[in-house]
Amino acid sequence: MSEPSLPELEAGRDRLYARLAAVGDFRRGSVSENCRRCGKLNCACAAPGHPGRGPRFLWARSEGRRKRAGRQLAAGEAGEVRREIARHAECEEIRARIVAVSERICEARPAGGLDASSVPEGEKGGSSPGSRKRDPPG
Repeated sequence: MSEPSLPELEAGRDRLYARLAAVGDFRRGSVSENCRRCGKLNCACAAPGHPGRGPRFLWARSEGRRKRAGRQLAAGEAGEVRREIARHAECEEIRARIVAVSERICEARPAGGLDASSVPEGEKGGSSPGSRKRDPPG
């Protein structure tokens, strides 16, 4: 199987950009679900073996090194937040594919139209002698 041509790679990248634009709203993080006891001694949830009140849903995400943020969700919000988190995973997968295709495009595209053999000896493209900054006199 032969390597795709530059126009084919660029068309593939354009298709990936279109998929990325179609992902829609997304968010990072995770949703956890737990049940808790309310703390009242006479409540049914205080009885041994009772699972507790709930479920309660928490959306949590990382906000840098060693820092986490979270927010309690209403029961009706949890499903939508989970779908948005799934779209974030889809976005990351598409992003990784865009990076891979872009690297292949960079390798397939000639670099600036010049190669090392076309530059005459002694003319390597450095700065001109008069272009260096000098200390002011005095």
